Amino acid sequence: MRDVAVVDQPRWPALDSVATPARMSFKIIWKSNGQTVRYDDASRHFRFSGTAATCQLEAQVEVPPAGFSWKSDPLETSKCDFAIIGDETNGRYYDS
Repeated sequence: MRDVAVVDQPRWPALDSVATPARMSFKIIWKSNGQTVRYDDASRHFRFSGTAATCQLEAQVEVPPAGFSWKSDPLETSKCDFAIIGDETNGRYYDS
């Protein structure tokens, strides 16, 4: 994704929080390792099933009105400790 319009709102959820236009770009790579993962908690109406994965991310944020910008380390140096690709079911649709 490149130059996605987002909002910088550091005081959210405060009612008087000011929203400032910002832009975000990112690259993300997910790779499944094929290991099945399933979380199921009927008491919380939550179910998630998928496969374990690795993930790498590079991101950049710019908030021009505030004169702020930030960029992560390069994608090649990114690594994750935990990632899952899959489907979530929760709330009133849990039983379907």
